[in-house]
Amino acid sequence: MKSKSFLVVISGPSGVGKKTIIKELTKMNPDFIVSISATSRNPRIGEIEGVDYYFLSEKEFIARIENHEFLEWAMVHGNYYGTLIQNFLKAKERNMNLLMEIDVQGGKTIKKKFPQDSILIFLLPPTFDELEKRIKGRGSENQDQINIRLKTAKLELLVANEYDYTVINDEPNLCAKEIMYILKGSRLDEKERTKRNH
Repeated sequence: MKSKSFLVVISGPSGVGKKTIIKELTKMNPDFIVSISATSRNPRIGEIEGVDYYFLSEKEFIARIENHEFLEWAMVHGNYYGTLIQNFLKAKERNMNLLMEIDVQGGKTIKKKFPQDSILIFLLPPTFDELEKRIKGRGSENQDQINIRLKTAKLELLVANEYDYTVINDEPNLCAKEIMYILKGSRLDEKERTKRNH
């Protein structure tokens, strides 16, 4: 019997290292498909269609919303972002888990729609000072943008306890290993529930 495909949601404040952790997880386990989000914003320099995002016009994005083609979607900073259902269907067809990097709004939507098929993991910084240091260290935002990200981070940290698990990202490799233990445990729990229900 095939094991169940899960929606594995990775969320956390800007600068916490979500992309790094996702790279580590895919190295550790080949059973992950990394979800590619769709967006209505224009591509940035170096971004590739179908690799970084699926770039849709606002009109096309809205049409897909009306056609119920998204697992979740949201308007962020004036642009639409969302996860296409086709991403999960591809993962299920290949008996793989869909690894999703989405914000807390999207995470809550996934948990509400797929309570038995999703695992939500919130990444925490070692300290808020460390998070601020990481954001400033990227050198990709001005001070106003940094302040907005820090303000948003404080709000996101307040809802971290609504996720299934919280994991501190102090060292990426160890953090990824902890997440793998969590996922293995969740899969065992699922097998036990299946046994009890039959």
